[in-house]
Amino acid sequence: MEIKETEKYIPSKMMTLLTPLSHNSLSSPQLSTKRHGCPLHQPHVPLRITCSSSASKRVPKSEESPFKELRTVACGLLAVCTVATASPVIAANQRLPPLSTEPNRCERAFVGNTIGQANGVYDKPLDLRFCDYTNEKSNLKGKSLAAALMSDAKFDGADMSEAVMSKAYAVGASFKGTDFSNAVLDRVNFGKANLQGAIFKNTVLSGSTFDNAQLEDAVFEDTIIGYIDLQKLCTNTSISAEGRVELGCR
Repeated sequence: MEIKETEKYIPSKMMTLLTPLSHNSLSSPQLSTKRHGCPLHQPHVPLRITCSSSASKRVPKSEESPFKELRTVACGLLAVCTVATASPVIAANQRLPPLSTEPNRCERAFVGNTIGQANGVYDKPLDLRFCDYTNEKSNLKGKSLAAALMSDAKFDGADMSEAVMSKAYAVGASFKGTDFSNAVLDRVNFGKANLQGAIFKNTVLSGSTFDNAQLEDAVFEDTIIGYIDLQKLCTNTSISAEGRVELGCR
């Protein structure tokens, strides 16, 4: 049986999924996924399936119902794979933008972002990389640092209480003894950061990651964190016994 290549016409953006199809798949489509990469079965007949959310589209009248159902499943699979591989913060393998040449870029932390606190949307990028805010006690408190680039910056001993750091990228930064009391650290990447003695009292840690971070003597009193995030955080062996009790690690 010959299977013709079928496409939808769309005037805007579209996603195309190249998927194999056996001769028996029209009656009972067989799609399989894995956790990483979402591979499909080995191909018998190559088939292109084009997905679109546009209202303006043209579908051949000869398209049969079994293929329509298969296309729906395949488009759904493509959407799942796209969402699953997306990251709320800068991915580990994603290249960071060049360091800002703005002369007062470090001072911009004292102003912060004015929009999009929750979702990391900003009117201008906040590039704080390599900046030194050691023992800054007043200018960072309560500031919105949404989606700020903080890698390799120093915040040792700083008062960052009530700050909002949604989707900040703080890989390799130093926060020794930093006070994060009542702060919102939502979806922050603290990978390889030094957080020794940091204070997370009544701090929101939803979606934040601490891979290979140093958390010795960190205080987690009344920390607000989801169950899954807690399980991940508790795998960090640098957390002190007292900190593990405060978190409720088992």
